[in-house]
Amino acid sequence: MKIVTRFAPSPTGHLHIGGGRTAIFCWLLARHFGGEFRLRIEDTDATRSKQEYTDSILASMKWLGLDWDGDLTYQSKRLDIYNAYIDRLLETGHAYWCDCTPEEVEAMREVARARGEKPRYNGKCRDRGLTAGPGRVVRLRVPDEGRIVFNDMVKGTISVDVSELDDMVLRRTDGMPTYNLAVVVDDHDMGVTHVLRGDDHVSNTPKQILLYNAFGFEVPTFGHVPMICGPDHQKLSKRHGARAVIEYEQDGLLPQALVNYLVRLGWSHGDQEIFSLKELVELFDGNNLNSSPAAFDPEKLKWLNAHYLRNTPFPQLAAMVRPFLEKLGYDVPAEKIEALLPMYVERASDLAALAQALTIYFKPAEELVIEEKAMKALNEDGKHQLSVLHDMIADMPEFSAEALDTLLHEYVEKGGLKFKQVGPPLRSALTGLAGGPSVHDVMAALGREESLKRIARAAN
Repeated sequence: MKIVTRFAPSPTGHLHIGGGRTAIFCWLLARHFGGEFRLRIEDTDATRSKQEYTDSILASMKWLGLDWDGDLTYQSKRLDIYNAYIDRLLETGHAYWCDCTPEEVEAMREVARARGEKPRYNGKCRDRGLTAGPGRVVRLRVPDEGRIVFNDMVKGTISVDVSELDDMVLRRTDGMPTYNLAVVVDDHDMGVTHVLRGDDHVSNTPKQILLYNAFGFEVPTFGHVPMICGPDHQKLSKRHGARAVIEYEQDGLLPQALVNYLVRLGWSHGDQEIFSLKELVELFDGNNLNSSPAAFDPEKLKWLNAHYLRNTPFPQLAAMVRPFLEKLGYDVPAEKIEALLPMYVERASDLAALAQALTIYFKPAEELVIEEKAMKALNEDGKHQLSVLHDMIADMPEFSAEALDTLLHEYVEKGGLKFKQVGPPLRSALTGLAGGPSVHDVMAALGREESLKRIARAAN
């Protein structure tokens, strides 16, 4: 059997990390078995669905590296298909017309609650033989008895008595199909064999299985993944540091880091933490999915991203950093960025921070801002040391990192000084910061002329 999975986001907002994780799981399962991964945009909510969100979701999918097979499906373009399927259920007696008002249905549910029963529609219109008419809906005729049983990939066996299920609406008064009907029709038409999704959909699954049975369709395998929660085990939100996928991209996260992190939030392979995409495809077979919620940890994601930064080849990393420098107003050749990376890649945790750190090399001396902490090194002694070093550096026959390192150490030793009398003032003058790479490397990267300008400015 060919494995076919799908991801079906609604374009009512950007792709959030919970949806991103679901998409990754579905993609990995299909790729592991050499099957197909399909993408469907569930845009039947015309008032909330927006093209900008569809574009954002597609861009996020591509950034994560999640390519899909076949054509992109839009539910809004399939309304006639859904209604044709509903008509089939009406013809076979699996569905019926209902003219009960919302107020009447709520009254039925109140009566059931008062009896201690499951609040549900009481089937008043089941055998009235109604036909289409204004204000009428189409409902599914739920079997009078029996149980819906399915083996969930994550949660194991789930069993629901049909007495707990409503004669759900399939077509609204405005002629629009409902969510559960559209999903079943789409998944069947797309040949979906495995449905992996968040466990907020567990309650929908028995209803959808009833529809599969009514149509005579083969029921797919379901898997419901627990939601991601915050470190406090509450519903994940922005206060926990969670962002939409597009925001992580804008923040300078590497896609492979986010993919790696999200997969581990709900799946495991021994104690291994770091996986290449190739490894994930080889190992992810739908087993070992966690049945309990995973806690989102921004610091662990930051650590993982730093790992991927350090292990990205410099030419590739320079190309990734360049757009972030452009956003800051610096149009710098990739070669120049690449030359600076060895000094900073160990210090940065994301592309945006890396780009920000590099900006000091592209500003003229007069625009360099010296932070308050760094100003402490520019006391009278510090400025004296800068004045002396300025002239020595200007007279150097060879200007290189090695030669500068030698000059500074000889200056300290011959003058009976401590390096903290020389290094901090130089760093403050050169970078405006209290910490950073070795000052001889910074000067070599800046060049003699710019280094001397900055030293002279700070000394005066």
